[in-house]
Order: sequence, then structure tokens, then C-alpha cells
Amino acid sequence: MNKPDPQAMTSAWMAQFADPSTWQSWMKLPQADANPLAGVLKEVGAHISPAALESLRNDYLQKAGALWQDMAMMKTPELKDRRFAAPEWLANPLAAFSAASYLLNSQFLTAMAEAVDAAPRDKQKIRFAVQQLVDAMSPANFLATNPEAQKQLLDTKGESLAKGLANMLGDMQKGRISLSDESAFEVGRNVATTAGQVVFENDLFQLIQYTPTTATVHAVPLVMVPPCINKFYILDLQPENSVVRYAVEQGNTVFLVSWRNPDKTLGKVTWDDYVEQGAIEAIRVAREISGADKVNAFGFCVGGTIVTTALAVLAARGEQPAASLTLLTTLLDFEDTGVLDVFIDESQVSQREKQLAKGGLMPGRDLATTFSSLRPNDLVWNYVQSNYLKGKEPPPFDLLYWNSDSTNLPGPMFCFYLRNMYLENKLREPGALTTAGAKVDLGAIDAPVFIYGSREDHIVPWEAAYKSMSLLNPGKPKNNRYVLGASGHIAGVINPASKGKRSYWTNDAKPKGKAKILDNAAWLEGATEHKGSWWGEWAAFLAEHGGKDVKAPAKAGSKQYPVIEPAPGRYVKTRAD
Repeated sequence: MNKPDPQAMTSAWMAQFADPSTWQSWMKLPQADANPLAGVLKEVGAHISPAALESLRNDYLQKAGALWQDMAMMKTPELKDRRFAAPEWLANPLAAFSAASYLLNSQFLTAMAEAVDAAPRDKQKIRFAVQQLVDAMSPANFLATNPEAQKQLLDTKGESLAKGLANMLGDMQKGRISLSDESAFEVGRNVATTAGQVVFENDLFQLIQYTPTTATVHAVPLVMVPPCINKFYILDLQPENSVVRYAVEQGNTVFLVSWRNPDKTLGKVTWDDYVEQGAIEAIRVAREISGADKVNAFGFCVGGTIVTTALAVLAARGEQPAASLTLLTTLLDFEDTGVLDVFIDESQVSQREKQLAKGGLMPGRDLATTFSSLRPNDLVWNYVQSNYLKGKEPPPFDLLYWNSDSTNLPGPMFCFYLRNMYLENKLREPGALTTAGAKVDLGAIDAPVFIYGSREDHIVPWEAAYKSMSLLNPGKPKNNRYVLGASGHIAGVINPASKGKRSYWTNDAKPKGKAKILDNAAWLEGATEHKGSWWGEWAAFLAEHGGKDVKAPAKAGSKQYPVIEPAPGRYVKTRAD
């Protein structure tokens, strides 16, 4: 087999930079052998200034020349990237040079994306497209350029390749990459195990009432509305990290919505249905079973958007059933949607509407692919390398098992959510959105609010979650409390108090002057960092608004709502694939 000549490779690559006409053509011609960024620039009508282009060119030539000199002198390059941390990369000079060249080229392409003169949303799309390309082209992703995989192939006498091919074929049949040993988990056996009973169900959801573990409970029950994208048991993975179990242990009577995984029979379900027949119905049943006038409402991610909309609809009808509202990593103002913004524009939303607005399903696998593309190195290429190139089986991991247990969404509901929230941002405008026959005004909800954001969240940026502070209780800003946690969208939320890990920030200072709330920058600047979990702050909030303590119910449900089956119920066990 002919080995690639690194000198020829380097000379050919650098020749493009030494020739100004070739360099300029990169910015103009979106052809197959030209700069892959050019096509993206043409699509959005963006450009890079000649001065910025010249600066990037000179910087690249300087660094590429230095790298080539190091190779000529047999000097091993530094590889400050965890993808190339294994000793095999440095032991093989060609592999080390390949990785170093890739990192330099990646840095160059990323810098080009940053130098683009474009509108913020277009620039975000360019950054995303470039990052997808950069991550995909890593030499670690190909057997021919991955010395770790090559060593594994030799050490196992080809067995790793055979296993890798088998893994790949198995995943092709499933339609997704295996992130965890799925045989190690079963919903209801070793995930979603908090004791309880299903006490109500309709076509959209089952309502679980969890078994109390304390002699007395707060009189006001907690009604939890999780996201309908993926399953509820992210809040009940293992006993030691279960948000549900923790809430029960703090003396709350906990009801939880377990959304049905839609099939074709639910292909015409709307956003209004999720609000009316979902969140509003869950609140009604919980009140009737508990005998309480009010509930402590809870929403996580899109579940928070649904339950807040439900409370606004009820407010428009003259009802205020919430003693409090908890929102975890929830968007109510969709102006800043983080990296998801690259998937939202008129053409993409219109395309989905043509496909699904009148009926059909948004497949769970498509949603899973979208979210995986937000972190491709962690959720795609890492497993391509391990499962396929090295022939390894993924280890058991409850969080990644849940991540792979995707859910479908009804087309009409999904399209309404995309257009009215993400694209047109109507929810934040009083009266701009009509849901379940009511004009939605978030400011009409009369309840204290606990708002949580995660500092490194790429799906709901913490600043976007903070905007809910000005939308809720506009006349009573003291009724709102914001808590910021470390880490990301999921890990920041699932941070059990018993572990004492990470940290969180609070700031109860009042703004000066006429402002009703601090802006997010001022809030963060004056915030106090606390070690450990924010769960204790939330437990205190629930206790404050939980009413008096009463004897814990002896059994779940009621005469009107008899027990249907044990938790976690059958809805959560239905898989999208």
C-alpha cells in the first residue's frame, strides 16, 4: 500500500495560500474542490472583508510554515485536544502531523467563520455549518488516519474490525448510534423506580401519584410537567439522582405527567390539546384527588412552556390554581434560542408545515439527530470511533440510555410550537397568542415563581431563561426568584443535593432606580456562588408555598380516580423505534 507523502500533502495545501488568486476564489466559487465555507457564504449573502481575509491568510501561512519546519526537524507537535490524547498519536510521526495539521486547519476555518460579515442569525448558521464540517473531518474519525484503531486492528488480528462492522450494521437497523449498553436498563426495573401509582389517563398522558415517604406532607401538592420530547424519567433515573424521589422525601405529595409516545392515531393532536387535555387536566385531577384548592406547578424545558401557557389560559378564564410555579431551563421568551436558532427560519418552518401541519408525526429519531448535532463530538463521533473503528461495546450509562429513548411529536403540535414560539416569539406578547380559546397573557398568572437556568446550557441559554423574570408577575417582581446552576441543560438540573457537586448562584438584590428587575449581566455580577446543589433552595421554596402539614395520604387516587396500574405506567415504556 502506498503511504501518503506528507511533504507533497503540505506543499499542495500551502500552495493554495501562497497564490492570492486561488485564495480569493475560495470566497467566490462554491465548487467541490474549493473552500467549503464559500457555499454557505453565498447562501446567506455574506462575505469576508479583504483586510480580514489577508490577515487570516498571513496568520495561517506563518503557523503552517512553523508546523512544517517542526516536522522537517522531526519535532513532535503538541496536540492539545482530547481526541488525540492517546499515546499512539504521538508515537506515529505521520499521525501526529496529520492531527496537528487538522487542528491548524480547523482553527483557520473557525476564524474564517468568525470573520464573516453577516447578520447575527446568519453568522450563527455559518458557525454551525463550519463546526459540523470541522468535527466530521477529524482524522480520528477514519480508520486510515486513526492510529489507535489501527493498533486495535493489529492487536486483535482483525477482530475489532469485524466487531465494529457488526456494531455499525446493528445501528443501521435501529436507525441510530448506540450510546449505551441498552440491555443493561429497563424502565420500571432499574430506571424510573420511585414507588407510585397511575391514577388517571387519557389519550395524551398518564398521571402518576407517588407514594409518600414522610408521615406528614404539605397540603399543597406538586404537579410536575416534564418535557414531551424524550421521556419523563430523566427526573427519576436512579434513587440517588432522582428529582422525583427528592421532592417526595421533602414532604410533597407529587403528581407527575407521563406523556404518551405518539403513534399515528395521535397524528392530528395540537398544541392546544397538550395545554387543555394535558397540563390543565393534570392540574384539575391533582386538585380533585388531593382536595387542595391550589397546586405547586412545575415545568421542565418545553414542559415549562406548556404548563405556563396552561396557567395563563386558566387565568384568562378567571382561575388561579397555582400556589407557585417552578420553571427549570424553560423558554418563555424565544428571542435567544442558542444554537437551536440555526434550525429556525421561515423556509425551514414552512417546509415542516407542508409536511406535518395537517397531520402526521415528527419522528423521534429526527429530533434525536438534531440534538446530537449540537454536540457531535460527544454524541456522534466519539461513538463512531469507539463502536465502529475500535469494535468496542458502549458501556451502560443511564443518562445516555434515556437520551436514546426518543419520542415522536404530533405534526400539528410541533409546527405550531416552531412557528409561534421559536420563529414569531408570540408567547411573550400579551394577547398575541390564542390557545384553547383564550388570549394568552403570561403576566396574568398570579403565583410566586422559582426560575432555574443552567450556566452552560446550549439549548436554553441562561440569559434567555432569565427573561422570564420580566414576563411573570410584572407588577410583583419580588414574587420571582432566579437561581443559576453550573453545567448544562441536563447535568445542571440533575445535580442531587446528596452529592455536594458543582455550584449555583443566587442574587436577591433589588435594582436601583425605576427598573423592576436587574438585567442579567448585573444579576450575575452581584450573584453569590454556593457550593453544591440548588435543590435545597427549591425545596425551601416549595415548603414556603406548600401550606400547612397534613397527614400523608394512606393510598393513591380516590373513589373517583382509582389506581390503574403501578408506576411508571405503560405509556413511558412505548418506544419510538
